[in-house]
Amino acid sequence: MAQLFNNKYRISSARLKNWNYANEAMYFVTICTKNRENYFGEIFNPGDHTIPKIKPTIIGEIAHSEWYKSIELRPDMNLELGEFVVMPNHIHGIIIIGANEINKPKGVDTIMENDRDAMHCVSIIPTTNNINTDDTKYKNHFAPQSKNLSSIIRGYKSAVTTFAKKNNIEFEWQSRFHDHIIRSMDDYHRISKYILNNPSKWLNDKFYQ
Repeated sequence: MAQLFNNKYRISSARLKNWNYANEAMYFVTICTKNRENYFGEIFNPGDHTIPKIKPTIIGEIAHSEWYKSIELRPDMNLELGEFVVMPNHIHGIIIIGANEINKPKGVDTIMENDRDAMHCVSIIPTTNNINTDDTKYKNHFAPQSKNLSSIIRGYKSAVTTFAKKNNIEFEWQSRFHDHIIRSMDDYHRISKYILNNPSKWLNDKFYQ
């Protein structure tokens, strides 16, 4: 994983307001259910000194399986997936968008033309001093919602919702998602550890209810 940070994913905070979310980068994503309802299951401790884990509902299983279909459905985006976890009322995951035909460098005029379309709330769950907290506070304009992070999340959320509707399962997502651009190996490892440890820290989780 270290080779990923040979200046490829070191993003200057000054660029974030006009950041194009189709760009080659690593993203930490959190998506919550509407009103933080525990649609996905419950956390339990199986005993025998093993760590707590989720006992998923059917829709929780679908939320898990659909996440990993993102790569299959978008071969042209050169995607990789890092750590991922389904919690009772939210998911955390790392999405890596690699170099591809969509995010090849373009002229400045083309980039400015494209960086206008949509907005979403940018945030991060855990944070450290070496991360610019402006990431958590502004609404970000970025490229048209095709072949970018937003399109991946939109497709994922739609797949889970469609399954729920077809099977008469009560379920709804929160309308927005939260993301954080991963800027260093320290950041990557810290977030990966946070994701892996999420089930064991459920009772103290900010999303717990």
